Amino acid sequence: MDKSTLEFVTYCITKLSVKLKLPQKEIYRRLKTSGILYGYIVPSYDVLHTFGSRYLLDDLTDYMREKGVLYV
Repeated sequence: MDKSTLEFVTYCITKLSVKLKLPQKEIYRRLKTSGILYGYIVPSYDVLHTFGSRYLLDDLTDYMREKGVLYV
């Protein structure tokens, strides 16, 4: 993983943590165990990093619900 992708992943985890009111460690765990982190965020970095913040967070939370790691 290159530096830009790592910074983007960190950004996503931080913003999701604030939005969902969950610790960053928990967000990371959920993204990793569901396959979203390495199966969606990292490989789709080129497209995802062009999204606006609100759209990106909505997209990620919707996907977390689909994967069954978010119940809110």
